[in-house]
Amino acid sequence: MEAAAGPSRLRVGFVGAGRMAEAIAQGLIRAGKVEAKQVLASAPTDRNLCHFRALGCQTTHSNQEVLQSCSLVIFATKPQVLPAVLKEVAPVVTAEHVLVSVAAGVSLSTLEELLPPNTRVLRVSPNLPCIVQEGAMVMARGRHAGSNEAKLLQNLLEACGQCEEVPEAYVDIHTGLSGSGVAFVCTFSEALAEGAIKMGMPSALAHRIAAQTLLGTAKLLQQEGQHPAQLRTDVLTPAGTTIYGLHALEQGGLRAATMSAVEAATCRAKELSRK
Repeated sequence: MEAAAGPSRLRVGFVGAGRMAEAIAQGLIRAGKVEAKQVLASAPTDRNLCHFRALGCQTTHSNQEVLQSCSLVIFATKPQVLPAVLKEVAPVVTAEHVLVSVAAGVSLSTLEELLPPNTRVLRVSPNLPCIVQEGAMVMARGRHAGSNEAKLLQNLLEACGQCEEVPEAYVDIHTGLSGSGVAFVCTFSEALAEGAIKMGMPSALAHRIAAQTLLGTAKLLQQEGQHPAQLRTDVLTPAGTTIYGLHALEQGGLRAATMSAVEAATCRAKELSRK
C-alpha cells in the first residue's frame, strides 16, 4: 500500500460515521489525499451517513462491506461498541488490511486480541480541531504494523492537522493535554473575554478578540519555535500592564490549576483504559 501511488488508488473505509470520522474524511478529501468516491463509510442508520454522502462518499449499513472494499479502515465507533464491531468484522480481515482505531481508552493489545493474528493495527488519538484541519494528533502502532503503515497513516492524517508517532504510553497523556485540553483552552478564552466584558467591552467583540489572541499566540509559538516563557518575557515591560496581570494570574493559581487539570484528565483516561 503506497501513499505515493496517488489518491485514486487508495480506498479508505470508515466504520462509524460520527463527527470525528467526518472530520478526518473531510480533511483527506480536501487535501487531495483520497478521492471522495474512494471513501466508504458504514453506520447503523442514515443519521450521520448523510454527511458522508454530502462529501461525495459511498455509504453502507454493512461494516463487513467496508472491510471487503477497503484496505485501510478507520474505526471511529464509540469505545464501548468497538469490541463487538471488531468481533463482527474479524472473519473478513485479511493480511492486506491496515486497521486504525480512534476510540479512546481501547488499547492496542485489546484491539489485537479481538482481531486475527498478525493483523496490522494502529491507534490514533485525535482532537476536535481536526474538524477545521488544525488537529493535534498522536498515533501508536501495534506489534505487527511496520514503519510503512505508520508513514502512510501519518501522511494521510497530516491533512487534518499535526500528527506525530509516539509510544502508546503517551496516548492517554495526549487525551489529557490535547483532547480535554480543547475544553481547558475554551475555558481560558471565555475567562479572557469575560474580563474584558467586565471592563466594558461588548461581549461579541471581546470573544472574537480573545479567540484571535489565542490563535495568534499559537502561531507565534509554532513559527518562532520559542519556549512559551520566552514569548511571555517579550511581552513584559517593567512596571507595565502585563506584569500586573500575570501577578493576578499567579495569585489565582492558574498555572497549578492547569497542570492539575491535565493530570486529572490523564488519570481518568488511564482509568477508562483499564476497564
